[in-house]
Amino acid sequence: QVQLVESGGGLVQPGGSLTLSCAASGSIFSGIAITWYRQAPGKQRDLVAGITRLGRTNYADSVKGRFTISRDNAKNTVYLQMNHLKPEDTAVYYCKAEVVLTSRIYWGQGTQVTVSS
Repeated sequence: QVQLVESGGGLVQPGGSLTLSCAASGSIFSGIAITWYRQAPGKQRDLVAGITRLGRTNYADSVKGRFTISRDNAKNTVYLQMNHLKPEDTAVYYCKAEVVLTSRIYWGQGTQVTVSS
């Protein structure tokens, strides 16, 4: 069992920055791959960025060059640094954990990001 807690969301003006955190507990963090998704009202949940247990990253085209995903295994936490935010980045952001050994999937409860002037 893996528990995930997202934090760091909020209201920011266009062009601003936020850093989201996804803290995991309940399993060996170094054996977990983490992916951030987002879901805007009335839209499907889309992949934003992911990081493997070995630190390899991937990004949606819409956030490349603006968002950076990283992990701190000592703190059992993955971060999503979001710069140059746009109104279209407004969504609930969720982190998903996949335990590599078992392929089991866990989701956090989400954190709201609102980009507005």
